[in-house]
Amino acid sequence: MSGEPSRLAILEAVLFVTEDPLPLAKLQEILGDELPEATAETVRALALALEEAERGLLVQEVAGGFRLTTRPEAHPWIVKLQQIKPARLSRAALETLAIIAYRQPITRAEVEAIRGVAIDGVLKTLLERELVRMLGRKPEAGRPMLYGTSPQFLEHFGLRDLSDLPTLREINELIGISESEAEPREAAAPPITEGEPGPEAPAPAGPADVGPAISEDGAPAKSVDAAGAKGGPA
Repeated sequence: MSGEPSRLAILEAVLFVTEDPLPLAKLQEILGDELPEATAETVRALALALEEAERGLLVQEVAGGFRLTTRPEAHPWIVKLQQIKPARLSRAALETLAIIAYRQPITRAEVEAIRGVAIDGVLKTLLERELVRMLGRKPEAGRPMLYGTSPQFLEHFGLRDLSDLPTLREINELIGISESEAEPREAAAPPITEGEPGPEAPAPAGPADVGPAISEDGAPAKSVDAAGAKGGPA
């Protein structure tokens, strides 16, 4: 190919090599557009072009930015290439993460009151994998630490923002809780309410489904999971 590449080619190349989702403002700067609407139109055009050509990659909006990922339908072949079985978060970790996601900002004691067990080890794991972050201290006696989900949480699970969180029914199906099992839990502790996070919830840095193949290593952009893997070399 001779001459200057097209806007679509430039955008595709930029999204291919990026490590993290790029926000629209950054793409606008790279493309040299005066208005964000022009950049957004180019993003839409690239997404449509990849779709119409039935390419193995797609444009995904996640965690306040855009990236290229492989199509979920290609997942079985990618697994064959990598020969790696994705690790999974434990049921305890998923339960804790769900409580934090829907009740944030929340203290460790409040999570333990809902789950009925200590979460020290599980919370440490979630912090190490950057799925959960510390948001500050609660203004009460002892000033306990408040926890919430991180931008990496959004990226890892392919969510644009917290409003994309799955329903509680989907969460229960994910961790294998039947309705009969869920009833005693709800009777023993206040249920997690659906809907928007509380007013103190962190603003997301900005849809893939939260499928059963959840990577335990917390490497969102490059991981191979049900939402698709990052294209290109690892």
